[in-house]
Amino acid sequence: MSNPLRLALLQMNIEAGNPEANFKKLASMLEEAVNQTDKPDVIMFPEMWNTGYALTEIQTLADHEGTRTKAFLAEFSQKHQVHIIGGSIAERKEDKVLNTIYAFDRGGNVVADYSKIHLFRLMDEEKYLEAGDKLGKLEIEGAGAGMMICYDIRFPELARKLALEGAKLLFVPAEWPHPRLHHWRTLLTARAIENQMFVIACNRMGTSGDTQFFGHSLVIDPWGETIAEAGEEETILYATIDLSLVDEVRTRIPVFEDRRPSIYEG
Repeated sequence: MSNPLRLALLQMNIEAGNPEANFKKLASMLEEAVNQTDKPDVIMFPEMWNTGYALTEIQTLADHEGTRTKAFLAEFSQKHQVHIIGGSIAERKEDKVLNTIYAFDRGGNVVADYSKIHLFRLMDEEKYLEAGDKLGKLEIEGAGAGMMICYDIRFPELARKLALEGAKLLFVPAEWPHPRLHHWRTLLTARAIENQMFVIACNRMGTSGDTQFFGHSLVIDPWGETIAEAGEEETILYATIDLSLVDEVRTRIPVFEDRRPSIYEG
C-alpha cells in the first residue's frame, strides 16, 4: 500500500550569534513552505539554526530549556497541521549547552528530542557543548524514524541501531562545510543503502567566519538513489517519498535477516 509523505527542507543561511535574525528568516521560510499547492507533511531545517556556531557566546545565546523554540514551532505545527523536525538548536540546560532537535506532530506536541551524541572536535564543539546520551526516535504517520546530527553520520553503528529499532526514515540536520561535499553525499548514501531506509538531510548554506557551507540538502531512497538535491543557494527543497519502498527493499535484499551479530558484536 502506498504511503507517500511530502517533505520540505529549509536550506537557510544562518547568522552566527544573531538569534533574532535567524528566527525571522525561519518564520519567513516556514510560511513559504506551507503556502504551496501541495502542502508538505514534514518540514525540516538545519543544525544550530538559532545561533550558528557562535560557540564563544553560546552560554548567553542558547535557548534556555528550548522554551522559545518549542513555543514557536508548536504553534506553527498546530496551526498548519504539519510535522516538524526542528533542525537543531543551541539549548541551555542549567550550566550546560546541548545541540538538540525537537520534533513535533501535527497537533503541535513535542514527540521526541535528541541531543547530538558525537561532538565535532574540528569546530571545538567538545569545549563548549555537552554531548547527548540517548537515541533520537519517533514515529511519523505510523512509521518509525530516527534523528542524527551532522558529524553523527560518520558513525554507522548509530544509524544501524536506529534501523534495528524500527526506523524507516533518518532525519539529519547539519552544518556541513566545504570542502567535504564528497564525504557528505557518500556517507548519507551509505547510511541509506546499508540500512535500507530513507535519509533526509538538511544542510545550511552561506558563510560563517572563515567557513563556507555548501547546502546540497539531500533526500535519498532505500536503494541509495538521490530523489532530490539542492544547490548551494538559499532554497526550500521539496520531495515526495513513498514509505512502502522500505519494506519492498528489505524484502528483496534481506540484510537484517542475514546479520550475524554474534560474530561482529562480541
